[in-house]
Amino acid sequence: MAAGHGPRERMVFSAAQLLRLGGVAAVGMRETAAQAQAPRGSLQHYFPGGKEQVVNEAVGWAGRYAASRVSRFLTALEDPSPSALFAAMAQQWTDEMAVAGTLAGCPVAAATADCAQSTESTRTAAAEAFACWRASVAEALTGMDVPPARAQALATLMVSTLEGAILIARAERSPRALATVVKELGPVLDAAVEPGTAVPTGR
Repeated sequence: MAAGHGPRERMVFSAAQLLRLGGVAAVGMRETAAQAQAPRGSLQHYFPGGKEQVVNEAVGWAGRYAASRVSRFLTALEDPSPSALFAAMAQQWTDEMAVAGTLAGCPVAAATADCAQSTESTRTAAAEAFACWRASVAEALTGMDVPPARAQALATLMVSTLEGAILIARAERSPRALATVVKELGPVLDAAVEPGTAVPTGR
């Protein structure tokens, strides 16, 4: 995150990164402030709800970020198609593994998986984050001639498949699972296209 962002935004971003690396347990208030280079005294000011609020806001940020990335991927495609969009969604994780040699997880998935340490409000925040992400994917699909009802189902399929592949890639320390799901799911996604049914996406 750019240095120009304020301490509140930096702490939310830092909490999301800590979630990626170690789940809810890793999001300590001191660690969050330190990583954000924010004054510890600002924690109570910005997050009177404590750790629960920080985690929930980090999860919400992650959902919005994932949704915005879909639009950027779509804009960058020379020949937009559902399979190409899914490949772009997976490629960011493959690229991260190539650069870092390892792979951190998705903050939303991490918060969801840590149900024993998450509150009901965090579960709700995760559900809303996934819904935001799926809505962005569905909108992109309808703009590529996938009927709206089908687009909603395929958006769920794409997000859940990607999350599963990320989990396997982390366990295996290899991007093979990401490459596999792109190859196998691509034809299914493209088969859902029905020319003439496109809904404008506002790009």
